[in-house]
Amino acid sequence: MATIVFLHAHPDDEASQTAGSMARAAAEGHRVVTVFATGGEHGEVPDDLEPGETVVQRRRREAQDSADVLGVARIAWLGYVDSGMTGWEQNALDGAFSSADVDEAGSRLAAVLDEEDADLLVGYDWHGGYGHPDHVQVHRVAHRAAELAARPPRLLESTMNRDVVRAVFRAARAAGALKDDWDPDGPQDDGNPLGTPEAEIHLKVDVSDYLEHRRAALRAHRSQRTDTEALLGMPAEAFTAMFGTDHYIDPGRPPGVRVGWIVE
Repeated sequence: MATIVFLHAHPDDEASQTAGSMARAAAEGHRVVTVFATGGEHGEVPDDLEPGETVVQRRRREAQDSADVLGVARIAWLGYVDSGMTGWEQNALDGAFSSADVDEAGSRLAAVLDEEDADLLVGYDWHGGYGHPDHVQVHRVAHRAAELAARPPRLLESTMNRDVVRAVFRAARAAGALKDDWDPDGPQDDGNPLGTPEAEIHLKVDVSDYLEHRRAALRAHRSQRTDTEALLGMPAEAFTAMFGTDHYIDPGRPPGVRVGWIVE
C-alpha cells in the first residue's frame, strides 16, 4: 500500500479537484494525507458564524468533514494565509502563501512528506488550473518539496481537462441550462485558458464509482455556497462528464494520454 499526499491551496479545493482519486485511494487501502497551504481566509463568510467563530475555524471543521467522507487519514496545514485573487491587495500581506519563499514553504511540506514517508505527492499544473496566485504557488512548492524530501516521492500534477470542460459547457449552453458566456478557452484569473488541453495530459483516472463521495465532500464545504451550490446543481450527466475522470500531468513523461491509476 502507498502513502499519497495531496497538496491543496484552500479548504474545498480537494472537493472540486482530486476528491475522486482521494476516495478511490482510501477505499483501496492506501494512506491518504491532505495538506492545505492556507486556511481559506478570504472565502465566503457564512451568515451563521457563531459568536467568536472565525471563517478559518469554520473552514477547518468543514475540511475535516470532507476528509471523513473521503477516507483521508490526516490533514496537515502549512500555516500560510489565503492570498486572494490576482491583483488583490491581500497578495502582498504578511504570510500570504503566493508570496512565500518557495524554499521555506517547500521545507514545510517536505517535513510532512518525511513524516509520512510519502510515495506520491500530488500538486497542481503550472498555472494552478485557472491562475489563482495560491494555486500557482502550489505548483512551485510541490516541486520544491519533492526535491527536498529525504526520500523524494513521485510527483503528479492535478489539472482540468480543457476539452472536456468545453464540451460540457457547450452542451449546457445549447440545452439552455447555462445563461452566462463564460469560456474555458478565454482568459482566467492569470489571463491563460482553463486547465490543460487533453493533448498535454498524461493520465486519465476513472473515478466514476466515487461521484457520491465527491458530492458529499462538496456538501461538507457548505459555507462556500457560491461554488459548491453551482457544482452540486449541475445535471447528473454533466456532473459525471466533469468529475467521473480525474486528470494528471506526469512531469517529464513523453506526450501521450493513457487511462490508468495514480498508484503504480
